[in-house]
Amino acid sequence: MTKPILLWHRRDLRLTDNPAMAWAAEQGRPVIPVFIHDEVVETWGAAPRWRLGLGLESFAERLEGIGSRLVFRRGPALDVLRALVAETGADTVIWNRLYVADERARDTGVKEALRGDGLEARSFRGHVLFEPWTVETGTGGYYRVYTPFWKNVRDRDLDPPLAPVEALTAPKTWPAGEDLAGWDMARAMRRGADVVRPHLHVGELAARDRLVDFIETRLEGYARARDMLAEAGTSGLSENLTYGEISARECWFAGWRALQDGVGDAEVFLKEVVWRDFAHHLAYHTPRLTTENWKPDWDAFPWRDDNADAQAWRRAATGIDIVDAAMRELYVTGTMHNRARMLTASLLTKHLMTHWRVGCEWFADCLVDWDPASNAMGWQWVAGSGPDASPFFRIFNPDTQAERFDPKGAYRARWLSGEGAAGWFDAVPRAWDLAPGSDGRGVPIVDLGEGRQRALDAYKMRNTAA
Repeated sequence: MTKPILLWHRRDLRLTDNPAMAWAAEQGRPVIPVFIHDEVVETWGAAPRWRLGLGLESFAERLEGIGSRLVFRRGPALDVLRALVAETGADTVIWNRLYVADERARDTGVKEALRGDGLEARSFRGHVLFEPWTVETGTGGYYRVYTPFWKNVRDRDLDPPLAPVEALTAPKTWPAGEDLAGWDMARAMRRGADVVRPHLHVGELAARDRLVDFIETRLEGYARARDMLAEAGTSGLSENLTYGEISARECWFAGWRALQDGVGDAEVFLKEVVWRDFAHHLAYHTPRLTTENWKPDWDAFPWRDDNADAQAWRRAATGIDIVDAAMRELYVTGTMHNRARMLTASLLTKHLMTHWRVGCEWFADCLVDWDPASNAMGWQWVAGSGPDASPFFRIFNPDTQAERFDPKGAYRARWLSGEGAAGWFDAVPRAWDLAPGSDGRGVPIVDLGEGRQRALDAYKMRNTAA
């Protein structure tokens, strides 16, 4: 009963509602929290890896506040855990489950190997509201469409969030750890890190403040405001949910309390929390979601691979104001308004006939709120190749969308000529050779009507070929 427990942290950088941590605290045994810069983290893009580093720094301080610490190690997860077991005498390794293919493959391999070593290896639910295998259709399969998925889970009982862990028993001797700063997780961000940093809300305390502020000041009216590009109408919590600085369950209960108090728009917020679950459920049941066309018949669609038009799209130089403004927002803040994500994705995959993977990978490099399941499902939803997808003929017209969701042009002005524009030129790579007055923007690179028709014709031909 005195042997330590290794508590392996990944996307769960919090003390509150952390099932694995709560279980470890209850055992009365020494607990050694550890983070491993492993084979999965090695694949992360510049912005999410940098943001992860900031979250780890904040979480390490939280652990020190309860008399513990976070041990940092680098290397293949199984090798590192086995080394820590040998160094500490631990006989138990625990973590909170994840569901995307590479994370799941790593975790499954670790669990099997550690159990083969005679150790206890245990995982807990902590990243989603409902486990993927607990939500089934009437015939026993998984849901492919969101609305019936929502109806299935809407009125389910959930245990309330767990209280914050207030103490973890420390081991007599701590294993050596690496220096987080030495990992230089901001390296790939280069000069962009200083531009993006003021826009972030890092850590568990900031996440909880953000949730409270949203519920109290912006939830009423959320159904309308969340689509208005120039308004701060969204919760912003995707950044914190990504790294587990707040749990989906805590967000759910806050929204549910507001709904019971008569805030009608609370249900719209709850649906967004469940939409995130839906993405992770689909990533669990159909691992191809993040890398391949979810609907295999879309393999015949003549999307282009990376190309000059896609490069103009990345550099906010399409000449289409709302799209270029959104791409600048992404580079300056590390996020992009959800409505703008749909518009930029639609232009790339439909008007510019470029494969959704090209855009999905760019977002994976630039988003500080990058969630592999949600990002991929969002791109495939817009492209038409994914689950519950928007019909392909629903091709957003960027100009019409701008008139509707940025009627006064404030969003476009901010990023194309206002305060956001300065940050853009400060953030972009010097190799792009962009500066005010020489930003690469000119006439639109595609006629919206012609691009729309070309995409529809390709869709018809693809159906004929199939």
